[in-house]
Amino acid sequence: MSRAAFTDVGEVPCDTRRALVFEHGWQSWSPSGAYRLDERPPRPADANIQVVAYRPESPVPSGVFQGEGLLAVDPGDGGPVHVWSAPGHLAVPSIRARREGGGLVVSADGPVRHWRAEGSLPSALAGWAETMAAPVRPAIPVVPPLWCSWYAYWDKVTETDITGNLALADRHGIDLDLFLIDDGYESGIGDWLDIRPGFGSLERTVAAIAASGRRTGIWVAPFLVGRHSRLYERHPDWTVPELSAGRMWDQDLAVLDVTHPAAAEHLAGVFRELAALGITHFKLDYCYAGAMSGRRHDDVDPITAYRRGLELIREAAGPDAVLHGCGAPLLPSLGLVDIMRVSPDTAPRRLPRAGDISQPSQLGARLTGQAREFLHARWWANDPDCLMARPEVETREEWAAHIEASGGLRGSSDPIASLDAWGLETTRRLMTPTRPCPSGTAVPPGVASSPAPGEGA
Repeated sequence: MSRAAFTDVGEVPCDTRRALVFEHGWQSWSPSGAYRLDERPPRPADANIQVVAYRPESPVPSGVFQGEGLLAVDPGDGGPVHVWSAPGHLAVPSIRARREGGGLVVSADGPVRHWRAEGSLPSALAGWAETMAAPVRPAIPVVPPLWCSWYAYWDKVTETDITGNLALADRHGIDLDLFLIDDGYESGIGDWLDIRPGFGSLERTVAAIAASGRRTGIWVAPFLVGRHSRLYERHPDWTVPELSAGRMWDQDLAVLDVTHPAAAEHLAGVFRELAALGITHFKLDYCYAGAMSGRRHDDVDPITAYRRGLELIREAAGPDAVLHGCGAPLLPSLGLVDIMRVSPDTAPRRLPRAGDISQPSQLGARLTGQAREFLHARWWANDPDCLMARPEVETREEWAAHIEASGGLRGSSDPIASLDAWGLETTRRLMTPTRPCPSGTAVPPGVASSPAPGEGA
């Protein structure tokens, strides 16, 4: 599906030494932040990362700024902040700004609204977030802390690892409401009910978590089908033809077509069966794949297909299930997830490989997580990613301070036995429920909007 051409939609005179442009990335892992006019914002290190961590259909030309559904300009001269955004969450234009003369010219490849707000850039973004959420009125849960297997055991996690950490959490007085079984329990990407032989028993693991008085969560990448999977071998026709969601796990990734009746029923059956085991928290990862452009069974646009997939999961998992988005398009997820990862993955290391902050690192997770703090408790509960406090984690004090500053989800992802005295004390102290958004950041007086061409006066 080709993208529309860009059309100029506005100009902003700027103090070119002090002006800031806020770029909002497409999905959880896409870098977001405010940049001076002479800075070069983060861009993908290669073509695969463009697909997996940025907006696949919207590569950014050199010399311009680009936000997906949101681009804001603080002109640096004391004047109002200018915000160009999608009119709503069901269509998400790419919005660009280029330097011309003493200011910026803004263009977009679809309808936008232009907002002006007196005050700071953070207050303008908070006001925009509340305004966008108002028609949807999302219910924002208070989420207790959890333990996640990923950064502790990666994709080699076992039943014994889970049950061992259950006992250690009790022994060390770490207050955890939920144990999240992350990637590694399944035999293949797409084969969510086929358990990896080295893992053990999923049923026994869920039962052990329940017996400890805690809830169980599980990781699923619902819209991915690995080309090495049994599902792809049996039903390649359930995927979107000629569409690649990138390459991970040493294989090319296809996209499940949730508009195909048989594929939709299969996906619903996966979540019904997982829910029947007693699982109530679903970490839905690599969700960007569900919103990629391609020729589906039903002739619908990608965002409609993506939202249909989330609605299907919600119905199948049950009304009390918690949906936890990750690697997910942000605006299209509004109103459909309870928790959202708002950054790339963290890592035991501070800096990302290849210098691309969309890739796992503490630096990338901290920068983008901080830039999106304004979404917390307005659209969902933010997930800034997990605390890692074991001694071998680089700059662990700095990472713990970032988690403490966020109002969002608190999760521990260390083998508890690996924690030293500092790690145990920090983990006990930080494992608390999510907090409401800060006071004083409601829609500021003076927020105004003007329609884009074609929206009417």
